[in-house]
Amino acid sequence: MAKPRNRSFWCLPDAFLVFGVAFLALLLVASFWSFFTPTPNFEPTVTDPPSKLSMNPVDCSESGFGVNLKSDPKDPTFYDDPEMSYSLEKPVKDWDKKRAEWLKHHPSFAAGARERIVLVTGSQPKPCKNPIGDHLLLRFFKNKVDYCRIHGYDIFYNNLLLHPKMGSYWAKLPVVKAAMLAHPEAEWIWWVDSDALFTDMEFKLPLERYKNHNLVVHGWPKLIYEKKSWTSLNAGVFLIRNCQWSMDLINTWSSMGPMSKDYEKWGQIQRSTFKDKLFPESDDQSALVYLLYTEKEKYYDHIYLEGEFYFEGYWVEIVGGYENTTERYLEIERGAPKLRRRHAEKVSEQYAAFREEFLKEAGNGKGSWRRPLITHFTGCQPCSGDHNQMYAGESCWNGMVKALNFADNQVLRKYGFVHSDLHDSSTVTEIPFDYP
Repeated sequence: MAKPRNRSFWCLPDAFLVFGVAFLALLLVASFWSFFTPTPNFEPTVTDPPSKLSMNPVDCSESGFGVNLKSDPKDPTFYDDPEMSYSLEKPVKDWDKKRAEWLKHHPSFAAGARERIVLVTGSQPKPCKNPIGDHLLLRFFKNKVDYCRIHGYDIFYNNLLLHPKMGSYWAKLPVVKAAMLAHPEAEWIWWVDSDALFTDMEFKLPLERYKNHNLVVHGWPKLIYEKKSWTSLNAGVFLIRNCQWSMDLINTWSSMGPMSKDYEKWGQIQRSTFKDKLFPESDDQSALVYLLYTEKEKYYDHIYLEGEFYFEGYWVEIVGGYENTTERYLEIERGAPKLRRRHAEKVSEQYAAFREEFLKEAGNGKGSWRRPLITHFTGCQPCSGDHNQMYAGESCWNGMVKALNFADNQVLRKYGFVHSDLHDSSTVTEIPFDYP
């Protein structure tokens, strides 16, 4: 019975046989055609023209850091409170609660908020008197933008007086308060003076070290409590936590500034307290030292006096060592292929971590050959040109150019170039891909 069934299968009518052969031929041709002509890809690629990319629009609701930039729920927050004010005259109350409530309604910002930093800086509203002042300020600002881009920080540059009476060194306080209110998603506001620049573009702040503190400033306890010096810390660079304690500090701190009716009195108090203070006006730095000195129990435990590295460093003791530092770093790289390897700018922090194992003997601070995090040109006044008379103006301007090029080289290397001469900003040299 089985044999007749098999035979009948192969003995189909001729018409069906012809049709079957034709169908198989078509399949064979189609298979060869698809082999030599790949299936069209309708997904956009980086080489597609804009018109084609627009067929598949990119979802821009999230930024590269996983936060939703297009969502602001209707739930009421402190921004809807007419009693709130950005001004120094009106203190902010219950800020921790208000900020927590805002983050609750913006959950995409809550993740990573503890390490989120906004860098704030600024300059005067008018053109500089010094002929090269505006050019220098532009390069100082570019330096900060470079640093923030590498580490994923936001940056705000202000060139207006947010309080008409709080000028000069006091102008930073109203800006910092306004930044705290404008950026509830940020845990830290990092103020950096216009005449300070980053000279270690890889270094990242050790935030874990400051977890129990609300203000970080470069300073030394012995100079405050034993020497009673107004230069025992430098208020030109500070990191301040976005919290109620900081709001209260800014309120107290600014009360010793020009907005206070007791401004002249505060100047006299500071001069009588700090014998090395030579000018009569109350200034922001002396005011902060005064608070630490007179109310140690209230402030000391909350303020971290960073002296282990150049949180900000005096330029006079730094700029002369840039060449030696450059050579020492190159020496390390010659023996460490993974540090010489060319890489994308976005992964710079990984190479900073690699480099740390080779910097254990470099030391920190004065006498170290480690790159200083920040070089601060205190006393140089690049915009006005009214530099401190203890050193020549040319040493200020030349030092700034050298520092800017030293920092710029660390950035330019990611783009394949360097300044071969730190004193010459106009020329660059191409560098090869030398990873073995």
